[in-house]
Amino acid sequence: MTDSSLLGSELELQQQEELYQQLLLQTMGNLPTETQESKLIRPQPGICVKTSSEPGKEKVFINICQSNSVPCPPELSREELVQLLQSEDPSGYRVPMSLGEPHTEVDNNSQGCTAYDVVINQDFFQKCQKDPLFQQFVILVCVEGLENKYSLELNRDWKVLKNRKFLGSLSEQNIRTKSRPVIQELLPQKDSTACAKRPEFSLFVEPPTGPPEYLIAEIKLPGVSSSRSLVLDIGEDRLVLTARPSLYNLDIFHPFFIDQENSVAQYNNSTQILTVTMPVVSPAS
Repeated sequence: MTDSSLLGSELELQQQEELYQQLLLQTMGNLPTETQESKLIRPQPGICVKTSSEPGKEKVFINICQSNSVPCPPELSREELVQLLQSEDPSGYRVPMSLGEPHTEVDNNSQGCTAYDVVINQDFFQKCQKDPLFQQFVILVCVEGLENKYSLELNRDWKVLKNRKFLGSLSEQNIRTKSRPVIQELLPQKDSTACAKRPEFSLFVEPPTGPPEYLIAEIKLPGVSSSRSLVLDIGEDRLVLTARPSLYNLDIFHPFFIDQENSVAQYNNSTQILTVTMPVVSPAS
């Protein structure tokens, strides 16, 4: 769905209506197929992990599932894993995963609980089951991924259920079929394609210190005299901008989950800079 109230500009009132029609803010689920590059998968059962949320001590079950449709992480030996866990930044090793939405279930005591489905690569899952250290590592990665995406705090005193591979029913998940680029630094980048240039852009957070409240993108578009030639799509962790006809194209994933409905965009005709202000919900997993 498109909501014109998400947009603003410094143009005159007569031009604003045209801007509302051209700068389209929509969810990732509505992005065109050729840029979305995703597909539905039905994961296979794996292991079920029981833990609890803090501070309410509510029961939480994590269904760690498997599918070869999810990319395999880089090869990692046991010795490298030990070094990674002892390093200052273990998050430098990323495990591709698909994090499903929470669903309400009933446990063996007929009490309500919340379950999450997390899908990782099947070969990597099988490798982790052969070594307790790898299994604990992948559980920790899944727990941290859920905490980041859903602003949770989960108990680290978890338990792997022996006689249950999942709780509830496993649903299909929509995953990317193309690896997501990772922005290591929030700095301008330059690139080009055969038909359209990749514009120079900057990403920065506000406030500069402490937990980020806003992710702000400033995109330089020299030669673009009017916002009427711009089409902007915003997903929860993605920004796609096209300046027609085939002048600029920008398609990036950023390291935050943002509030799409309250994001705003402004194009300044004088400076020829598009500013997109996006409220931060949480870091991306």
